[in-house]
Amino acid sequence: MAKKIPLIDLDSSGSCAASHSETNDLSRRQFLLGSGVSIASILGAAALVTGCDDAPSQVSWAEHFQSNYRLMTDEEKRVTVNRLEQRYSAEYGKNVTVDTSEAQAGVLFGYALNIQKCIGCRRCVKACVEENNASRKAKQNIEWIRVLQMEKGNFSREKLEDGYPGDYGMQVGGHAYSAAGVLLEGNHYYDVDSVPEAGAHYMPVACMQCEKPPCVKVCPVRATYREADGPVVVDYNWCIGCRMCMQACPYWARRFNWSKPVLPAEKMNPQTHYLGNRPRMKGVVEKCTFCIQRVRKGRYPACVEACPVGARKFGNLLDPESEVRRVLDKKRVFRLKAEANTYPKFFYYSD
Repeated sequence: MAKKIPLIDLDSSGSCAASHSETNDLSRRQFLLGSGVSIASILGAAALVTGCDDAPSQVSWAEHFQSNYRLMTDEEKRVTVNRLEQRYSAEYGKNVTVDTSEAQAGVLFGYALNIQKCIGCRRCVKACVEENNASRKAKQNIEWIRVLQMEKGNFSREKLEDGYPGDYGMQVGGHAYSAAGVLLEGNHYYDVDSVPEAGAHYMPVACMQCEKPPCVKVCPVRATYREADGPVVVDYNWCIGCRMCMQACPYWARRFNWSKPVLPAEKMNPQTHYLGNRPRMKGVVEKCTFCIQRVRKGRYPACVEACPVGARKFGNLLDPESEVRRVLDKKRVFRLKAEANTYPKFFYYSD
């Protein structure tokens, strides 16, 4: 396959006209929608400017026009990864690697979470942010794991006559607006220093890595897809930021970079995977990948290692001796929103 040509605009003097900031801020989707020119004409123009030695601009444009990772040849992947490693290493001042380990035969990753054990400490959330190079901001990090605090409630005789209309509530019963049994909506913003609180239990939610993922079906450019060993991944360089995958996900598991991510160099995890925790850019969607950069090396996801009560189990669903399979075989297990027919590989269970 022909080598891709870095594209750079020229002014009348023949020098590089596009500034680094301009090229970095221009999303691939914005460019394609707003340019009003064909890719073929752009490539033709690019042939005139290959002599420009503006390396950062060449890297930026090369990333804009690289192929879908899933369809790249081995040589194209090597060139792409080398380019990314050089850019990340220069940007963060450390040796950054971008792994391309692929799925192993006979492996299908699965996850099980003991909802009875979780204490809501959110250490899994913190570990996930640090491992996966999520954006850090003063008010709100991008977090792939949500932890819901669920309030325990009860039914009482005193509320029997609180409904309407009528004394007993012909349309709405008296227990409708309180935590009768369990308040299913949950609370994201509880005091983590007070957990576990009496009268509450906790439910972490992340990407379910569905076997039949609706997010994959709706992606118009095939930027998100299911890997052979189970994780659903995103090719950040191919994502156009339309967010249709976010609308299709029934678990609210995807996040969008509305602004340029903030990732301090000293906190950047240099061990990355192309389809996992490498730094993201403004205007793309991201999500949990089961820590693909770790599990394909035989390690646990960061959230599993961080859980202080052992509520999280992970392993190969095809191995009868794996932790996750033993949970599925012996515990009371359920899938979240099973009625959606997405067939998650993330299971909840209780002892």
